[in-house]
Amino acid sequence: MPDNHTYPGQERFVAAADDVLVGAIDAVDADSAPAGFWKSAWLELRGKKLFWVCVALLTLIVLVVLFPSVFAFGKDPYYASLDRSLLPPSGEFWFGTDLQGHDIFARTVYGARASVIVGVLTTAAVVVVGGLLGATAGFYGGWLDSVIARLADIFFGVPLMLAAVVVMQMVSSRTIYSVVVVLAIFSWPQIARIARSAAISIRNEEYIDASKSLGASKVRTLFTHVIPNCLGPVIVVATVALGIYIVTEATLSYLGIGLPTTEVSWGMDISAGQQLLREGTPILFYPAAALAITVLTFMMLGDVLSDALDPKARKR
Repeated sequence: MPDNHTYPGQERFVAAADDVLVGAIDAVDADSAPAGFWKSAWLELRGKKLFWVCVALLTLIVLVVLFPSVFAFGKDPYYASLDRSLLPPSGEFWFGTDLQGHDIFARTVYGARASVIVGVLTTAAVVVVGGLLGATAGFYGGWLDSVIARLADIFFGVPLMLAAVVVMQMVSSRTIYSVVVVLAIFSWPQIARIARSAAISIRNEEYIDASKSLGASKVRTLFTHVIPNCLGPVIVVATVALGIYIVTEATLSYLGIGLPTTEVSWGMDISAGQQLLREGTPILFYPAAALAITVLTFMMLGDVLSDALDPKARKR
């Protein structure tokens, strides 16, 4: 005969044991649940010292671009006086003055604005245009893919610097936006190729089939599933390309066919300083160093993002 006798407090003991067991199961499930793509990337990034170095430098660059007068201590980068021509570095002029008497430190600070704005706007335009065209071509395939791919090959075959030099010489009114448009026209194929490859690799995934089976249109599936999942490699390439666009703008301004003289540009200051280098006045090193640090920051950030956003490169 089974013993049906219950001991005092047995029901409360069983209930407490059940609660502990359920809590342990929930904890195991929470710990073993796979993290999402972006969460995993963040967990990978925050453990890298180089990432925080890039964040610190990038924060400083953004603050200089937004508030140049604060970092230049209110000095006017356009003010020139021959009475203070080619003064050496001092407490008043940290980097000295150029031939016209401009404060080199103020011009170095203000020069970040034009270069970074050109780089950011060009990158944004390239990501939107190239990313959309590439993802569309890779997802739809067929004749649309062939047309966009061949169009990208045509633009991709023209070197960016050569195309920018030729086109900018034909532009009568040169502004920041004209430089952005020219750079974007000849730069979108790179992002389009990356987005197309990513779209081709994910268009046969199960969640894409599930979206179609639920009645979602191809356009909806493209914007809700395909494009978001193409952003990882696109962001990596765009971060590195941003530094390239900054260098390209500085090169065009150095050649005198970039930004107008009404803008303060590192490229123009490097060009002006080159003429004085043989006389032992190394004023070009200040804008050149600022340009190099800015570009290096974006290059390092792109390298760190590449490791974090590439699942194959992550530590197991």
